[in-house]
Amino acid sequence: MILYSCIVLPVAIIFFILSSLIYKGKTELIHDYHQTNVKDKAAYGKGFGKALGVMSAGIFLSGIIGLFGDDKITAMVAVIVLFAGLFIGLFCIYKVQKKYNSGIF
Repeated sequence: MILYSCIVLPVAIIFFILSSLIYKGKTELIHDYHQTNVKDKAAYGKGFGKALGVMSAGIFLSGIIGLFGDDKITAMVAVIVLFAGLFIGLFCIYKVQKKYNSGIF
């Protein structure tokens, strides 16, 4: 599980950095076709950044759990936390897209 954590934790940090940049207004990091109908770019960036932050928190927590051992239960808990964080983050991104872009694309 150390290898898992060595892979997942840097990915979580990258996601966190991206979420911070988007939250602060760098919405150009989001592809143009996701922003075609967005009128309020500042609010959209804050919402998208928060959603991506939720996703990065789930990934980070999964990596931390992976550091606690090599047994199957720890691995299963880490993967469950990973998928839960990804699912919740993607759902939040879906809600932001629906609210500010009138659809997901």
